[in-house]
Amino acid sequence: MELIIDRVSKQYKNNIAVDRISTRLQKGVYGLLGANGAGKTTLIRMICGISNPTSGTISFDGIDAGKENYRAILGYLPQDFGYYPEFTGMDFLLYMAALKGIGKPQAKKRAEELLYLTTLQDAAKKKIKTYSGGMKQRLGIAQALLNQPKLLVFDEPTAGLDPKERVKFRNLIAQLGKESIVLMSTHIVSDIEQIADKILIIKNGQLIYQNKWDNRYGNLEDFYLKHIDGVTEHE
Repeated sequence: MELIIDRVSKQYKNNIAVDRISTRLQKGVYGLLGANGAGKTTLIRMICGISNPTSGTISFDGIDAGKENYRAILGYLPQDFGYYPEFTGMDFLLYMAALKGIGKPQAKKRAEELLYLTTLQDAAKKKIKTYSGGMKQRLGIAQALLNQPKLLVFDEPTAGLDPKERVKFRNLIAQLGKESIVLMSTHIVSDIEQIADKILIIKNGQLIYQNKWDNRYGNLEDFYLKHIDGVTEHE
């Protein structure tokens, strides 16, 4: 199981959003850090096959990003995911399961499992328009897990979650990282400090740091700020 990002760049007219990024991700949890505008979301959109690189390639076990069989192994939660306010939580998951090609009996069972996993079982028959921000975010996490993906990509997944929910989410991510590749982009450094196997830091579209994280390095937030403030170290 390996995601290969090989010399990937993305340019919009005169603006280089991602600049020749290369890395290899195996099973585990990866924290993607960077300031606003650093290129995190652009990179994520290319990894998810939503946007094509200007140059370079992205593949998972030899399958190119964006192909149908690549999407089958992908679970994605964008920063702002779309939902239908008149749908119930269960209806939404069944609808998303149908789009992913999951059969009805399997979809219902999987939806029930995920509603319980994200503590939404009591709200399964309530309309999404009645959900709090945190509940909507948890529903988004549930839909990303419907097809039991081998590659999970989360863009600011803990936005809207209260501290207790964030702890539960971190525990879930740590568990998923034992069987899948999990890439999590966030500006909340504490959300990945305890669970990330490797830290990736982007600055001005370039990957300036990629290495295993160890608490012996000190506080991750201080470590991150040191690199963003001028140290360019690519390991």
